[in-house]
Amino acid sequence: MDAGCLEDRESPLHLHLGQVISRGERMEFTIQKSIELGVNVLTPLFSERCSIKLSEERSEKKNQQWRKIAIAACEQCGRNVIPEIRAAMFLSDWCQQQDDSLKLTLDPQAKKQMNTLPLSVDKIRLLIGSEGGLSADEIDMTFNNGFEGIRMGPRIFRTETAAIAAITALQLQFGDLGRGKK
Repeated sequence: MDAGCLEDRESPLHLHLGQVISRGERMEFTIQKSIELGVNVLTPLFSERCSIKLSEERSEKKNQQWRKIAIAACEQCGRNVIPEIRAAMFLSDWCQQQDDSLKLTLDPQAKKQMNTLPLSVDKIRLLIGSEGGLSADEIDMTFNNGFEGIRMGPRIFRTETAAIAAITALQLQFGDLGRGKK
């Protein structure tokens, strides 16, 4: 970004979004808005109900396009660091990756709500499913890999709305949204 800009505009919350790939412009919208909201790493995912199939060549072209969207989003909102857009991978492989993040799956059937999370969190891996949601087997697999199911409230969101709503809520609770200049 602007080399002369010394103001740190990065959130104290490190957020890794695992987003099941959605159709058409929905995925691009999700990438753009999640980057503006402070996501540090974004991994596009294939799941059982993901209707998108990409060849290796097409996957690389999509990834390049998504990186350009991330750069443009950073320029729009004045972020200092360009987030990492990882290569698309299968949901099961992504869930098995180990780190010290709080792992959350947005699930409208979950018992826990967003406001029941621990008081202090600085690293989160957030999983957002496809337009058809995650299958029961996939939900079980996420729990077996240490993910907690959370819900946002009584409504079921579209995948692109779910990502933006969840990221906003997490940034309000643990990040820098709603905070004035220091």
